[in-house]
Amino acid sequence: MATLLRKLCESATMKRSGSHSHPHPLPSSEQARPSSPLGAFDPLPADILMQIVRLLGPKHAARLCLVSKSWRSLVSDNALWAHFLQTHHPHSPLFAETALSSGYPLPTLPAQNSPRVSFQHAYALRERVPPSVVIDGGSGYCKFGWSKGASPSGRFATFLEFGNVETPMYTRLRHFFSTIYNRMQVKPSSQPVVVSIPICHYDDTESAKASRQQLKEAIYVVLFDMNVPAVCALNQGTLALYAANQTSGIAVNIGFQVTSIVPILNGKVMRKVGVEVVGLGALKLTGFLREQMQQNNISFESLYTVRTLKEKLCYVAVDYEAELLKDTQASFEAVEGLFTLSKERFQTGEILFQPRLAGVRAMGLHQAIALCVDHCYSAELAGNNDWYKTVVLSGGTACLPGLAGLSLSL
Repeated sequence: MATLLRKLCESATMKRSGSHSHPHPLPSSEQARPSSPLGAFDPLPADILMQIVRLLGPKHAARLCLVSKSWRSLVSDNALWAHFLQTHHPHSPLFAETALSSGYPLPTLPAQNSPRVSFQHAYALRERVPPSVVIDGGSGYCKFGWSKGASPSGRFATFLEFGNVETPMYTRLRHFFSTIYNRMQVKPSSQPVVVSIPICHYDDTESAKASRQQLKEAIYVVLFDMNVPAVCALNQGTLALYAANQTSGIAVNIGFQVTSIVPILNGKVMRKVGVEVVGLGALKLTGFLREQMQQNNISFESLYTVRTLKEKLCYVAVDYEAELLKDTQASFEAVEGLFTLSKERFQTGEILFQPRLAGVRAMGLHQAIALCVDHCYSAELAGNNDWYKTVVLSGGTACLPGLAGLSLSL
């Protein structure tokens, strides 16, 4: 970035000196002329300058305010800071103003059509909001970390399986959340928390509703008893859409044991439309790869190694039949040694679309998504039918190369 700015500065300086060159020395009055308000960048058009400031980022843009009044006027543009808010804090209004429960003192964003709005000030308020503790209670294991972190800080058993199942729910959840806060070395009263609840009890019966409500209320009671300032507890599908900056769409969550296709409208799961469930998950893919390695006499000592190879080498083929004719051999150095896989690399992911390869009688992932889309179209829940055309994949298995494109193209 420094090189880019230096080149732009040199280019602008040369352009300026060339356009004002004189064959004779300038008069003293000309020599005493004050410098341009923006310095060497003055010849550049305003839109080009704004693009440069966007590339610099909010921190350097704020520092430019200290250079001169002209720079301060330029970088105080509302459109610039609205851009920074959308790119650096795309979800903060959604969580801070609508999802967090209790009286946590978060500043609110004014309406964008207000003439007194200063998005630079709004950005500064957002920066002062402390990061939230994020707890993803997955179906296989729980991940926890910080909302501003690039990856989870740790993981262990999910709260659905934590502790003795015969122990009262309150006691189990209290022990569960206390363990997380101890591992993160943070006081519960210091940060808000976002809890991802696994999608369970898929039907819309009264007993299923009661079970979901009971679990959610128990989470709120436990966390507020621990003096957590604010709590947001939502299902995984809704949070996956929020992470994609959407509130409506179809969330495809490839979990530990099953894959769920969940229609969501305005942040609410449309269970009456129908949640499609495919009996395939990350555990089944790992087991299938293990069987393939055993059949091909590839020895290993732990299932962890198999899972690592799945994450590092496996992918989803665009054309499965054509891929069988190719040389797809690749190697990876794991803890146990060097492993080389060939057809196992794409056959593992293929069982999501052809479950019969793994001996599972179920519809393929693409068929389940298409069925959910048909149900959403027939339900006519909204004035337009664009809400379900956004499909978001979530779960670790969703990171398999080629999976996203093939899921929607078949």
